[in-house]
Amino acid sequence: MNIRSYIVEFIGTFFLVFTIGCVLLLGGDGVINAIAIGFALMIMVYAGGFVSGGHYNPAVTLAAVIRKALPASELIPYIISQLLGAAGAVLLVNHFSGHVANFEGCAFNMLPMVTGEFLFTFALCYVVLMSATSKETRGNSYYGLAIGATVTVGIFAVGSVLCYGAFNPAVAMALGMMNIACWQSVFVTIVTNLAAGAVAAFLYNYIAPDKIEINL
Repeated sequence: MNIRSYIVEFIGTFFLVFTIGCVLLLGGDGVINAIAIGFALMIMVYAGGFVSGGHYNPAVTLAAVIRKALPASELIPYIISQLLGAAGAVLLVNHFSGHVANFEGCAFNMLPMVTGEFLFTFALCYVVLMSATSKETRGNSYYGLAIGATVTVGIFAVGSVLCYGAFNPAVAMALGMMNIACWQSVFVTIVTNLAAGAVAAFLYNYIAPDKIEINL
C-alpha cells in the first residue's frame, strides 16, 4: 500500500471538486468557472504529480493501469481515495451553500451527453498519457498546464451545452450529491468516462508501445 499516494489523490480530488462546487453554487460566473476548474486541476497535478501521478480522476487511473503506468493493485485504492476526496468536498460545499441546488429532471439528451463526455474524457486521458507517462516526455514542465487546459477547453466546448462537463467519475458523483445532475445522468456519465479512459489507454498502447514506463 502506498498511503502517501492515496493521501495526495484525496487532497487533489478534494480541491478540484471543492472548486467546482464553489463556482457552481457559491457565485461563480461565466468564463471564470471553466478557468477556475482547469487551474484547480493544473495546480494539484503540479503539486502531487511526483507522488501519485496526480490523477484525481478514476478514468485517468484506469487509463494509467491499462497503459501499465500504474500497477493494477493500485486501481481500487486510488479510486476510493478520489471518491472520498470528492465526497468530502461536497459535504463542505453543501454546508456553505445550504444545499440549495435542486435542478429538476435530467438536463441533457442521452446521445449528446454521452458524446460530449466521451470525447473530452478521452482527450483528457490521452493528454495525461502522452504528456506525463512517457519516457520521451519525462521531466517536462508543461504536463500540468496541458492537463488543466484540456479540462478548460472541454468545459468551454461542451459543458452545459451537450453535457455536464464532468470528464471524471468522481466529479460526476459530486454533481449528483450537490443536486446539480440527476442520478440517471450521473451513472451514464460515469460509465462513459471510464470507457473513454480505457479507449485512450488502448490507443496509446497501439501508438507508442515501446514508450511504456512504470510510475507517472
